[in-house]
Amino acid sequence: MRCPHCQEEITVYRNPVPTVDIIIEIAGKIVLIERKNPPHGWALPGGFVDYGESFERAAAREALEETDLRVTGLKQFHTYSRPNRDARQHTASTVYTAQAIGVPQAGDDAGRAALFTENDLPPLAFDHAEILADYYAAKKTGKGRPDK
Repeated sequence: MRCPHCQEEITVYRNPVPTVDIIIEIAGKIVLIERKNPPHGWALPGGFVDYGESFERAAAREALEETDLRVTGLKQFHTYSRPNRDARQHTASTVYTAQAIGVPQAGDDAGRAALFTENDLPPLAFDHAEILADYYAAKKTGKGRPDK
């Protein structure tokens, strides 16, 4: 690739793409969305971080866009960065936890939004089953993500 101004060669780097996911709690349950777009399936609300946007702002925006919920108490949980976590490309997702009040309504690229407990989770897309297993383990122990 060449610079459009000086025509010097530019090194092009392939870097992971930053994303966020958010675990939203409402009255002891968590919000999941059923994805309209591939890969299909149930997932945590989330998406790509926009250029110039903080990860925290991206998490709150994605929550609102996909579930119509305004979240409070936003806290960073963990970052998941395994190169094959998303078959489309190498993403690194910073996962947040938050609370909300109300009934989730599907929006943006969510076909449905619903509340689930730890014992009634549907099959999940991406690595979201691992994320939620870590989350529930951390809640039970009172510690952050358990060592793997």
